[in-house]
Amino acid sequence: MIKVAIIDDEEGSIELTGNLLKLCETPVQLVGTASSVESGYQLLLNHPPDLVFLDVEMKDGTGFDLLKRFETISFKVIFITAHQEFAIAAFKFSALDYLLKPVSPPDFVAAVRKAEQAISGEELNVKLQALLYNINDPSRNRKKVVLKTSDRIYAIYASDIIRFESDGSYTTVYLNDGKKIVVSRLLKEFDEMLAPSGFARPHQSHLVNIEQMFCFARTESHIVMKDNSIVPVSARKKELVMSLIQAR
Repeated sequence: MIKVAIIDDEEGSIELTGNLLKLCETPVQLVGTASSVESGYQLLLNHPPDLVFLDVEMKDGTGFDLLKRFETISFKVIFITAHQEFAIAAFKFSALDYLLKPVSPPDFVAAVRKAEQAISGEELNVKLQALLYNINDPSRNRKKVVLKTSDRIYAIYASDIIRFESDGSYTTVYLNDGKKIVVSRLLKEFDEMLAPSGFARPHQSHLVNIEQMFCFARTESHIVMKDNSIVPVSARKKELVMSLIQAR
């Protein structure tokens, strides 16, 4: 049985979320609803849930303001937002779940199913701290990216990443201190996430930090990175790489 709380300043959204909970196969218990940051804080203190559906924007503040009032977070969070593209990008960086209004039933059920999976308090707090950092610091290349392996979870500055290399469903992340982290995540996801933050994909299997490129060897058709690693460049990406090198 999952204990659920809903915090949203729109009565219609609260009602819809409550109805969508009935579609889930997992047994749930609604411990309460709230329509503001203050009432939501009191709800979470007095009736601790396992899972919170949290609106991003409310009349007396944001869902982030609410989370900042807790020193540690012991519940899972699924954010609900109507727009705020910058917030959506932050959710992706921090690997936290979000739902866009109007919420579709399939997306809702999938989010709840994902929330069922066991997640440690430490992991959740790393993700939430990364999210709050990214919301507060809009600078392009100082975003924190959450990377999860089988036994560890990292919050890495995007600027500290040299490149990504794909190997099927796994991706190796190379850092500027010489370390590397292997995660079970598609390169495509990192490409979509980091393209606006100074990363480019010169090859199907590679994603690079533009600021970490040293030179482009046109004859060999590869990039030499600042750590001396070699990244191949596909024929159709040569012009892109040339323009990126010249623009620096």
